[in-house]
Amino acid sequence: MSAPCPCGTGRSLDACCGPLLATERLAETAEELMRSRYTAYVLGDAEHLWRTWDPRTRPEEPYLGEAGWTGLVVHEVVDGGPEDRTGVVAFVATHGVDGRLEERSLFTRRGGRWFYTGPVES
Repeated sequence: MSAPCPCGTGRSLDACCGPLLATERLAETAEELMRSRYTAYVLGDAEHLWRTWDPRTRPEEPYLGEAGWTGLVVHEVVDGGPEDRTGVVAFVATHGVDGRLEERSLFTRRGGRWFYTGPVES
């Protein structure tokens, strides 16, 4: 049995985000892609971050940083289902002792694949 998935679903890494990071399958929803990207940050998988970032908005290289991510809570999901073209996922990711990143992320589906596009401007 593999370790718990860092994304917070309660499932094992092998049954959750692991297959997405290993390119064994594609994310079916925007939320699933968002959770896999959080897991990639936790595990230091820059390749997955690059591969899942919309080529129109991604930086030259993804920045992993040294945040020490400690938790993820998804607060809201708007659209982003298997038949949608866009979706928004609102979440809080915690790091360190009292750090937190709060974001509403936009995801777009092109060619049957979900991509992280960027934060939604308020």
